[in-house]
Amino acid sequence: MTDVLLFPFAEYWWFYAGFTLFVLLVLALDLGVFHREAHEVSAREAATWSAVWVALALVFNYLFYRYALWHLPQVPALAGMDHAQLAKDSGLEFLAGYVVEKALAVDNIFVFVAVFSYFAIPARLQHRVLFYGILGALVFRALFISIGSVLMQYHWIVVIFGAFLILTGIKILFLPEKPIEPERNPLIRLVKRFVPIWPKIEGDSFWVRREGVLYATPLFVALVFIEFSDIIFAIDSVPAIFALTNEPLIVFTSNIFAILGLRAMYFLLASAVRYFQYLKYGLGIILVFVGLKMVWLNQAFGGKFPITWSLGIIGALLAVSMLVSVAARRDGRAEHSGH
Repeated sequence: MTDVLLFPFAEYWWFYAGFTLFVLLVLALDLGVFHREAHEVSAREAATWSAVWVALALVFNYLFYRYALWHLPQVPALAGMDHAQLAKDSGLEFLAGYVVEKALAVDNIFVFVAVFSYFAIPARLQHRVLFYGILGALVFRALFISIGSVLMQYHWIVVIFGAFLILTGIKILFLPEKPIEPERNPLIRLVKRFVPIWPKIEGDSFWVRREGVLYATPLFVALVFIEFSDIIFAIDSVPAIFALTNEPLIVFTSNIFAILGLRAMYFLLASAVRYFQYLKYGLGIILVFVGLKMVWLNQAFGGKFPITWSLGIIGALLAVSMLVSVAARRDGRAEHSGH
């Protein structure tokens, strides 16, 4: 396995620029055309959009693989290497990163449910809040990935991040979950201290002017909390994808595609996420696994743990945790009906 970056930023700045323009275009179409009017997103609409976002990611994955298969043989620094295998690994690394980010995003959904409930955000306005929340998340993720691509060049930083992921996974597995309390969040307190808050929701506005004073509405405060929570989640998810690949371009694109589908996934799973009670254990074990990859497994396997194994292990952990959740719920229903 080569330590040379297959897709260095200096040579692929045009790819980052083009991908960013594509994302902005898709977001503009989303809000300006398909969701111009505020409305409650139905389960059918959410399922359709979820399928669209997943299909876009998979199409990109295939095109990226085909591009790597064509381009890598032309790179002088990779002469003599198995270019087909490098292209295949690159495609699988994108897919693994996308799956991990999608799985970890389930925690975001719990936060969204709690925030919208606490601030009494109507269902028809939730999409608008999530749109701008995810727009901000894209900016912060790009920043974190840029910083991570520099830090991950140092082995001791890799070990620290790996240990952090292991500890986070153990925490998920063994410590009880704390309730989400927006009113106790220090950032929300800071916002309320320095920005006057209007007590009522005024249409779809984040700001409202009353008697010459500009007030933030509950929509804005909910947006701030969602942005803050995503920054916290990024501390887990970005290193987790760097555990699967050392290519910043793959980390960036897989992360962004997963975030783009987060709104649709929220509307699809918000009412059903409580049924997957054992999913968090699967996520905890996944974090421990990717942490071990950074701390030990990559070095034990000659520099990089096989990506096919990683993808298989991650997929199996997710499938088992969801199946166990479904089975446990069925057993609970059967026991309840028996009494």
